[in-house]
Amino acid sequence: MRIFVTGATGFIGTALVTELLQAGHQVLGLARSEAGFKALTAAGAQAQLGTIEDLDILSASAAKSDAVIHLAFNHDFSKFAANSEADKLAIETLGAALKGTDRPLIVTSGVAIVAPGRVATEADPHPPANPRLPRASEAAAVALVDQGINASTMRLSQIHDTHKAGLVTYLAAVARQKGVSAYVGEGRNRWAAAHLLDTARLYRLALEKGKAGDRYHAVAEEGVALREIAEAIGRGLNVPVVSKTPEEAAEHFGFLAFFAAADGPASSAQTQQRLGWNPTGNPTLIEDLNKTNFTEG
Repeated sequence: MRIFVTGATGFIGTALVTELLQAGHQVLGLARSEAGFKALTAAGAQAQLGTIEDLDILSASAAKSDAVIHLAFNHDFSKFAANSEADKLAIETLGAALKGTDRPLIVTSGVAIVAPGRVATEADPHPPANPRLPRASEAAAVALVDQGINASTMRLSQIHDTHKAGLVTYLAAVARQKGVSAYVGEGRNRWAAAHLLDTARLYRLALEKGKAGDRYHAVAEEGVALREIAEAIGRGLNVPVVSKTPEEAAEHFGFLAFFAAADGPASSAQTQQRLGWNPTGNPTLIEDLNKTNFTEG
């Protein structure tokens, strides 16, 4: 298949492009810069300069592809609402280009807030967007399915290797800035996690075996306690590990405060059964964090 990938030069996208090419697929990757363009070409993919705000480029690239994987998102959280709206428009544009065909579109979402306080499953609907959490990618995908478009959703956990680890990377940046690695309360709240290479393989399997309307969970570890994560960051930075009260959390963590206190474990049992995905679970999140150089910004 010829697959159009947005976010093709990002953390997950780079691994996904390699996974797809090694499986014999052709890849057209969206690149925001000349450096990204050259990197995709060097990897053996075709490249298209542009961003997810270039709707004409998205439409044309999707129309000439056999499938689309939408990974790109602007993670400047100072413009979260505007970036979420751009993401929604991109998804709608990609879907419109595929309408009337059975060509698949995989949209990216997250598991962190699906079912706070209990283990989220693929059967759980995603909560509606709200002013605090305005991203509406999953709702946009559902709307496309209602129009007869072959869209599905990939819910990401904390995707990690020894260089990045989802929101954990932002926690480490706060710890580096503040001189302490913190968690909220007793730090028993949990974040689900999966390794980068397991995740890239899952996207490929969802592309090859998935069905319209399905939700998939990129989860190898159902829940890692935030205190354990904070302790790993503390070791890496050689800074104290401290507890913050809920009242102190907002000032300390900034935009991360909500997530730092959130309990978001998740299961991937249905995903594994449907797609034959068997995540290795190795290295674990903590094992990767123990090898991460947190002193580099």
